[in-house]
Amino acid sequence: MAQVGRIVKTAVITGGAGGLGRALSAKLLDRGWRIYLLDIDVSGVETTDRLYAIQVDLTKDDQLITASEKVLNVSPALDLVIYNAGVSHIAYFGEATDAAHRRLFEINYFSAVAMARAFQSAVRAAKGTHLAISSVAGFTPLHRRTAYAASKHAMQGFFASLRSEESPYGVHTIIAEPSFVGTNRGADGKTADGMVRPGSATDGLDYMMPDAAAEIIIRGVERRRSFIPVGRIARLAWLVNRLFPSLFEWLVRRNIAVGSETKPE
Repeated sequence: MAQVGRIVKTAVITGGAGGLGRALSAKLLDRGWRIYLLDIDVSGVETTDRLYAIQVDLTKDDQLITASEKVLNVSPALDLVIYNAGVSHIAYFGEATDAAHRRLFEINYFSAVAMARAFQSAVRAAKGTHLAISSVAGFTPLHRRTAYAASKHAMQGFFASLRSEESPYGVHTIIAEPSFVGTNRGADGKTADGMVRPGSATDGLDYMMPDAAAEIIIRGVERRRSFIPVGRIARLAWLVNRLFPSLFEWLVRRNIAVGSETKPE
């Protein structure tokens, strides 16, 4: 993926200070990459000569522009941009507010689109890769996650379509689909409108640790795969939902809905 004349490959990771973002950066650092971590809170990141941390709220246009300029002023060609920033949302549609739905799209979808625009030329210059961290909810329905699934469907639709547009420039576009990664499992922090930290849900199945998920994703990048199901549940969900969508919906209701919060009246 590296451009001729450059020795060190360079990556940008949004949501880079979180569990999966930190695990992805660790895998790339082990492989000799230079990393820029972008997150709303980078206070816990120990920077080095190959690891840089930039504090930014990606939903604020002025902050996003400033952050991207900091990266591009040093690294005008980018081998890899990982769109990992995001939040989850657990609530029945009848209980969810329009404001929460819109906020979820601002974080999970629109910030990724803005980042892709900011770094489009730099990725083309390196003939690099866009890597969207979507979710099983990006290609399937998921109980009590109407807004979250919608935001991930939108993200997946965007990057799947971007793939054909950027391919003539030598750019590769990958979508990774983790199932349940236990980055913040059981962490307190669900807001009144249903927003939760990614990986904190307790109603998921077959949780993976961030390190294991990151290794699968980075190996998929190295093999230039277009689609990376991450974990057993993701692989099964892709197959079952594609062949038997009604069966998949029944399995979701049976395995996730059972034991969840009381159904609203």
